[in-house]
Amino acid sequence: MPERPLTFRRTGASSHQAVDLALDPAAGIEQRRTVSEHAAGPGADDARLVEDVHRGSPGAFERLYKRYVRTVHGILLARVPRRDVADLVQEVFLTVHRRLATLRDPRALGGWLAMIARNRAMDYLRQGPEPEALPDELPAPRGSQVEAAEALEAIRGLPEAYREPLILRLVEGMTGPEIAQRTGLTPGSVRVNLHRGMQQLREKLRRSQSHG
Repeated sequence: MPERPLTFRRTGASSHQAVDLALDPAAGIEQRRTVSEHAAGPGADDARLVEDVHRGSPGAFERLYKRYVRTVHGILLARVPRRDVADLVQEVFLTVHRRLATLRDPRALGGWLAMIARNRAMDYLRQGPEPEALPDELPAPRGSQVEAAEALEAIRGLPEAYREPLILRLVEGMTGPEIAQRTGLTPGSVRVNLHRGMQQLREKLRRSQSHG
């Protein structure tokens, strides 16, 4: 999974979208979309998907990957260095593939998978990897890349409760209801954490710009 180019743009559409980080989707990753609500209730699609994987239906696990890759990517990006996120995403899905049979409630796939991603990030941080050596000559970074990196760093400096939903919203382009469904969080907590986190992020970026 190649590292995706990071870009940054500021919008003034609303207080909820005052800051927007966008990552160009890598090949094979689903485009941003709004989660549709099904009559069968939340988790029904996941339950059917898990059943398809257990039955060995062609392409079932690939569909699971495409459905949850943005969630896993965002959870990891909120916690670990960006250069290692792609490799850790693959490790998470290998773990999911091995352990899917242990999932007792297929409707809880999102929360279960998010927990695996968070645990993998914690394991990574406990290992304390060596800092990546920089080459002698570095190309001059583009302005948008610098701004995006600064904004991402600002998000990582926020309280933990705000980091994950903000990155899933601003970087991965997921809606509030989608974040709740895909991570096992309640819609209310996602809504509150996005609102408070966005306020703190805007203030942090404003202070950073005034000092620059």
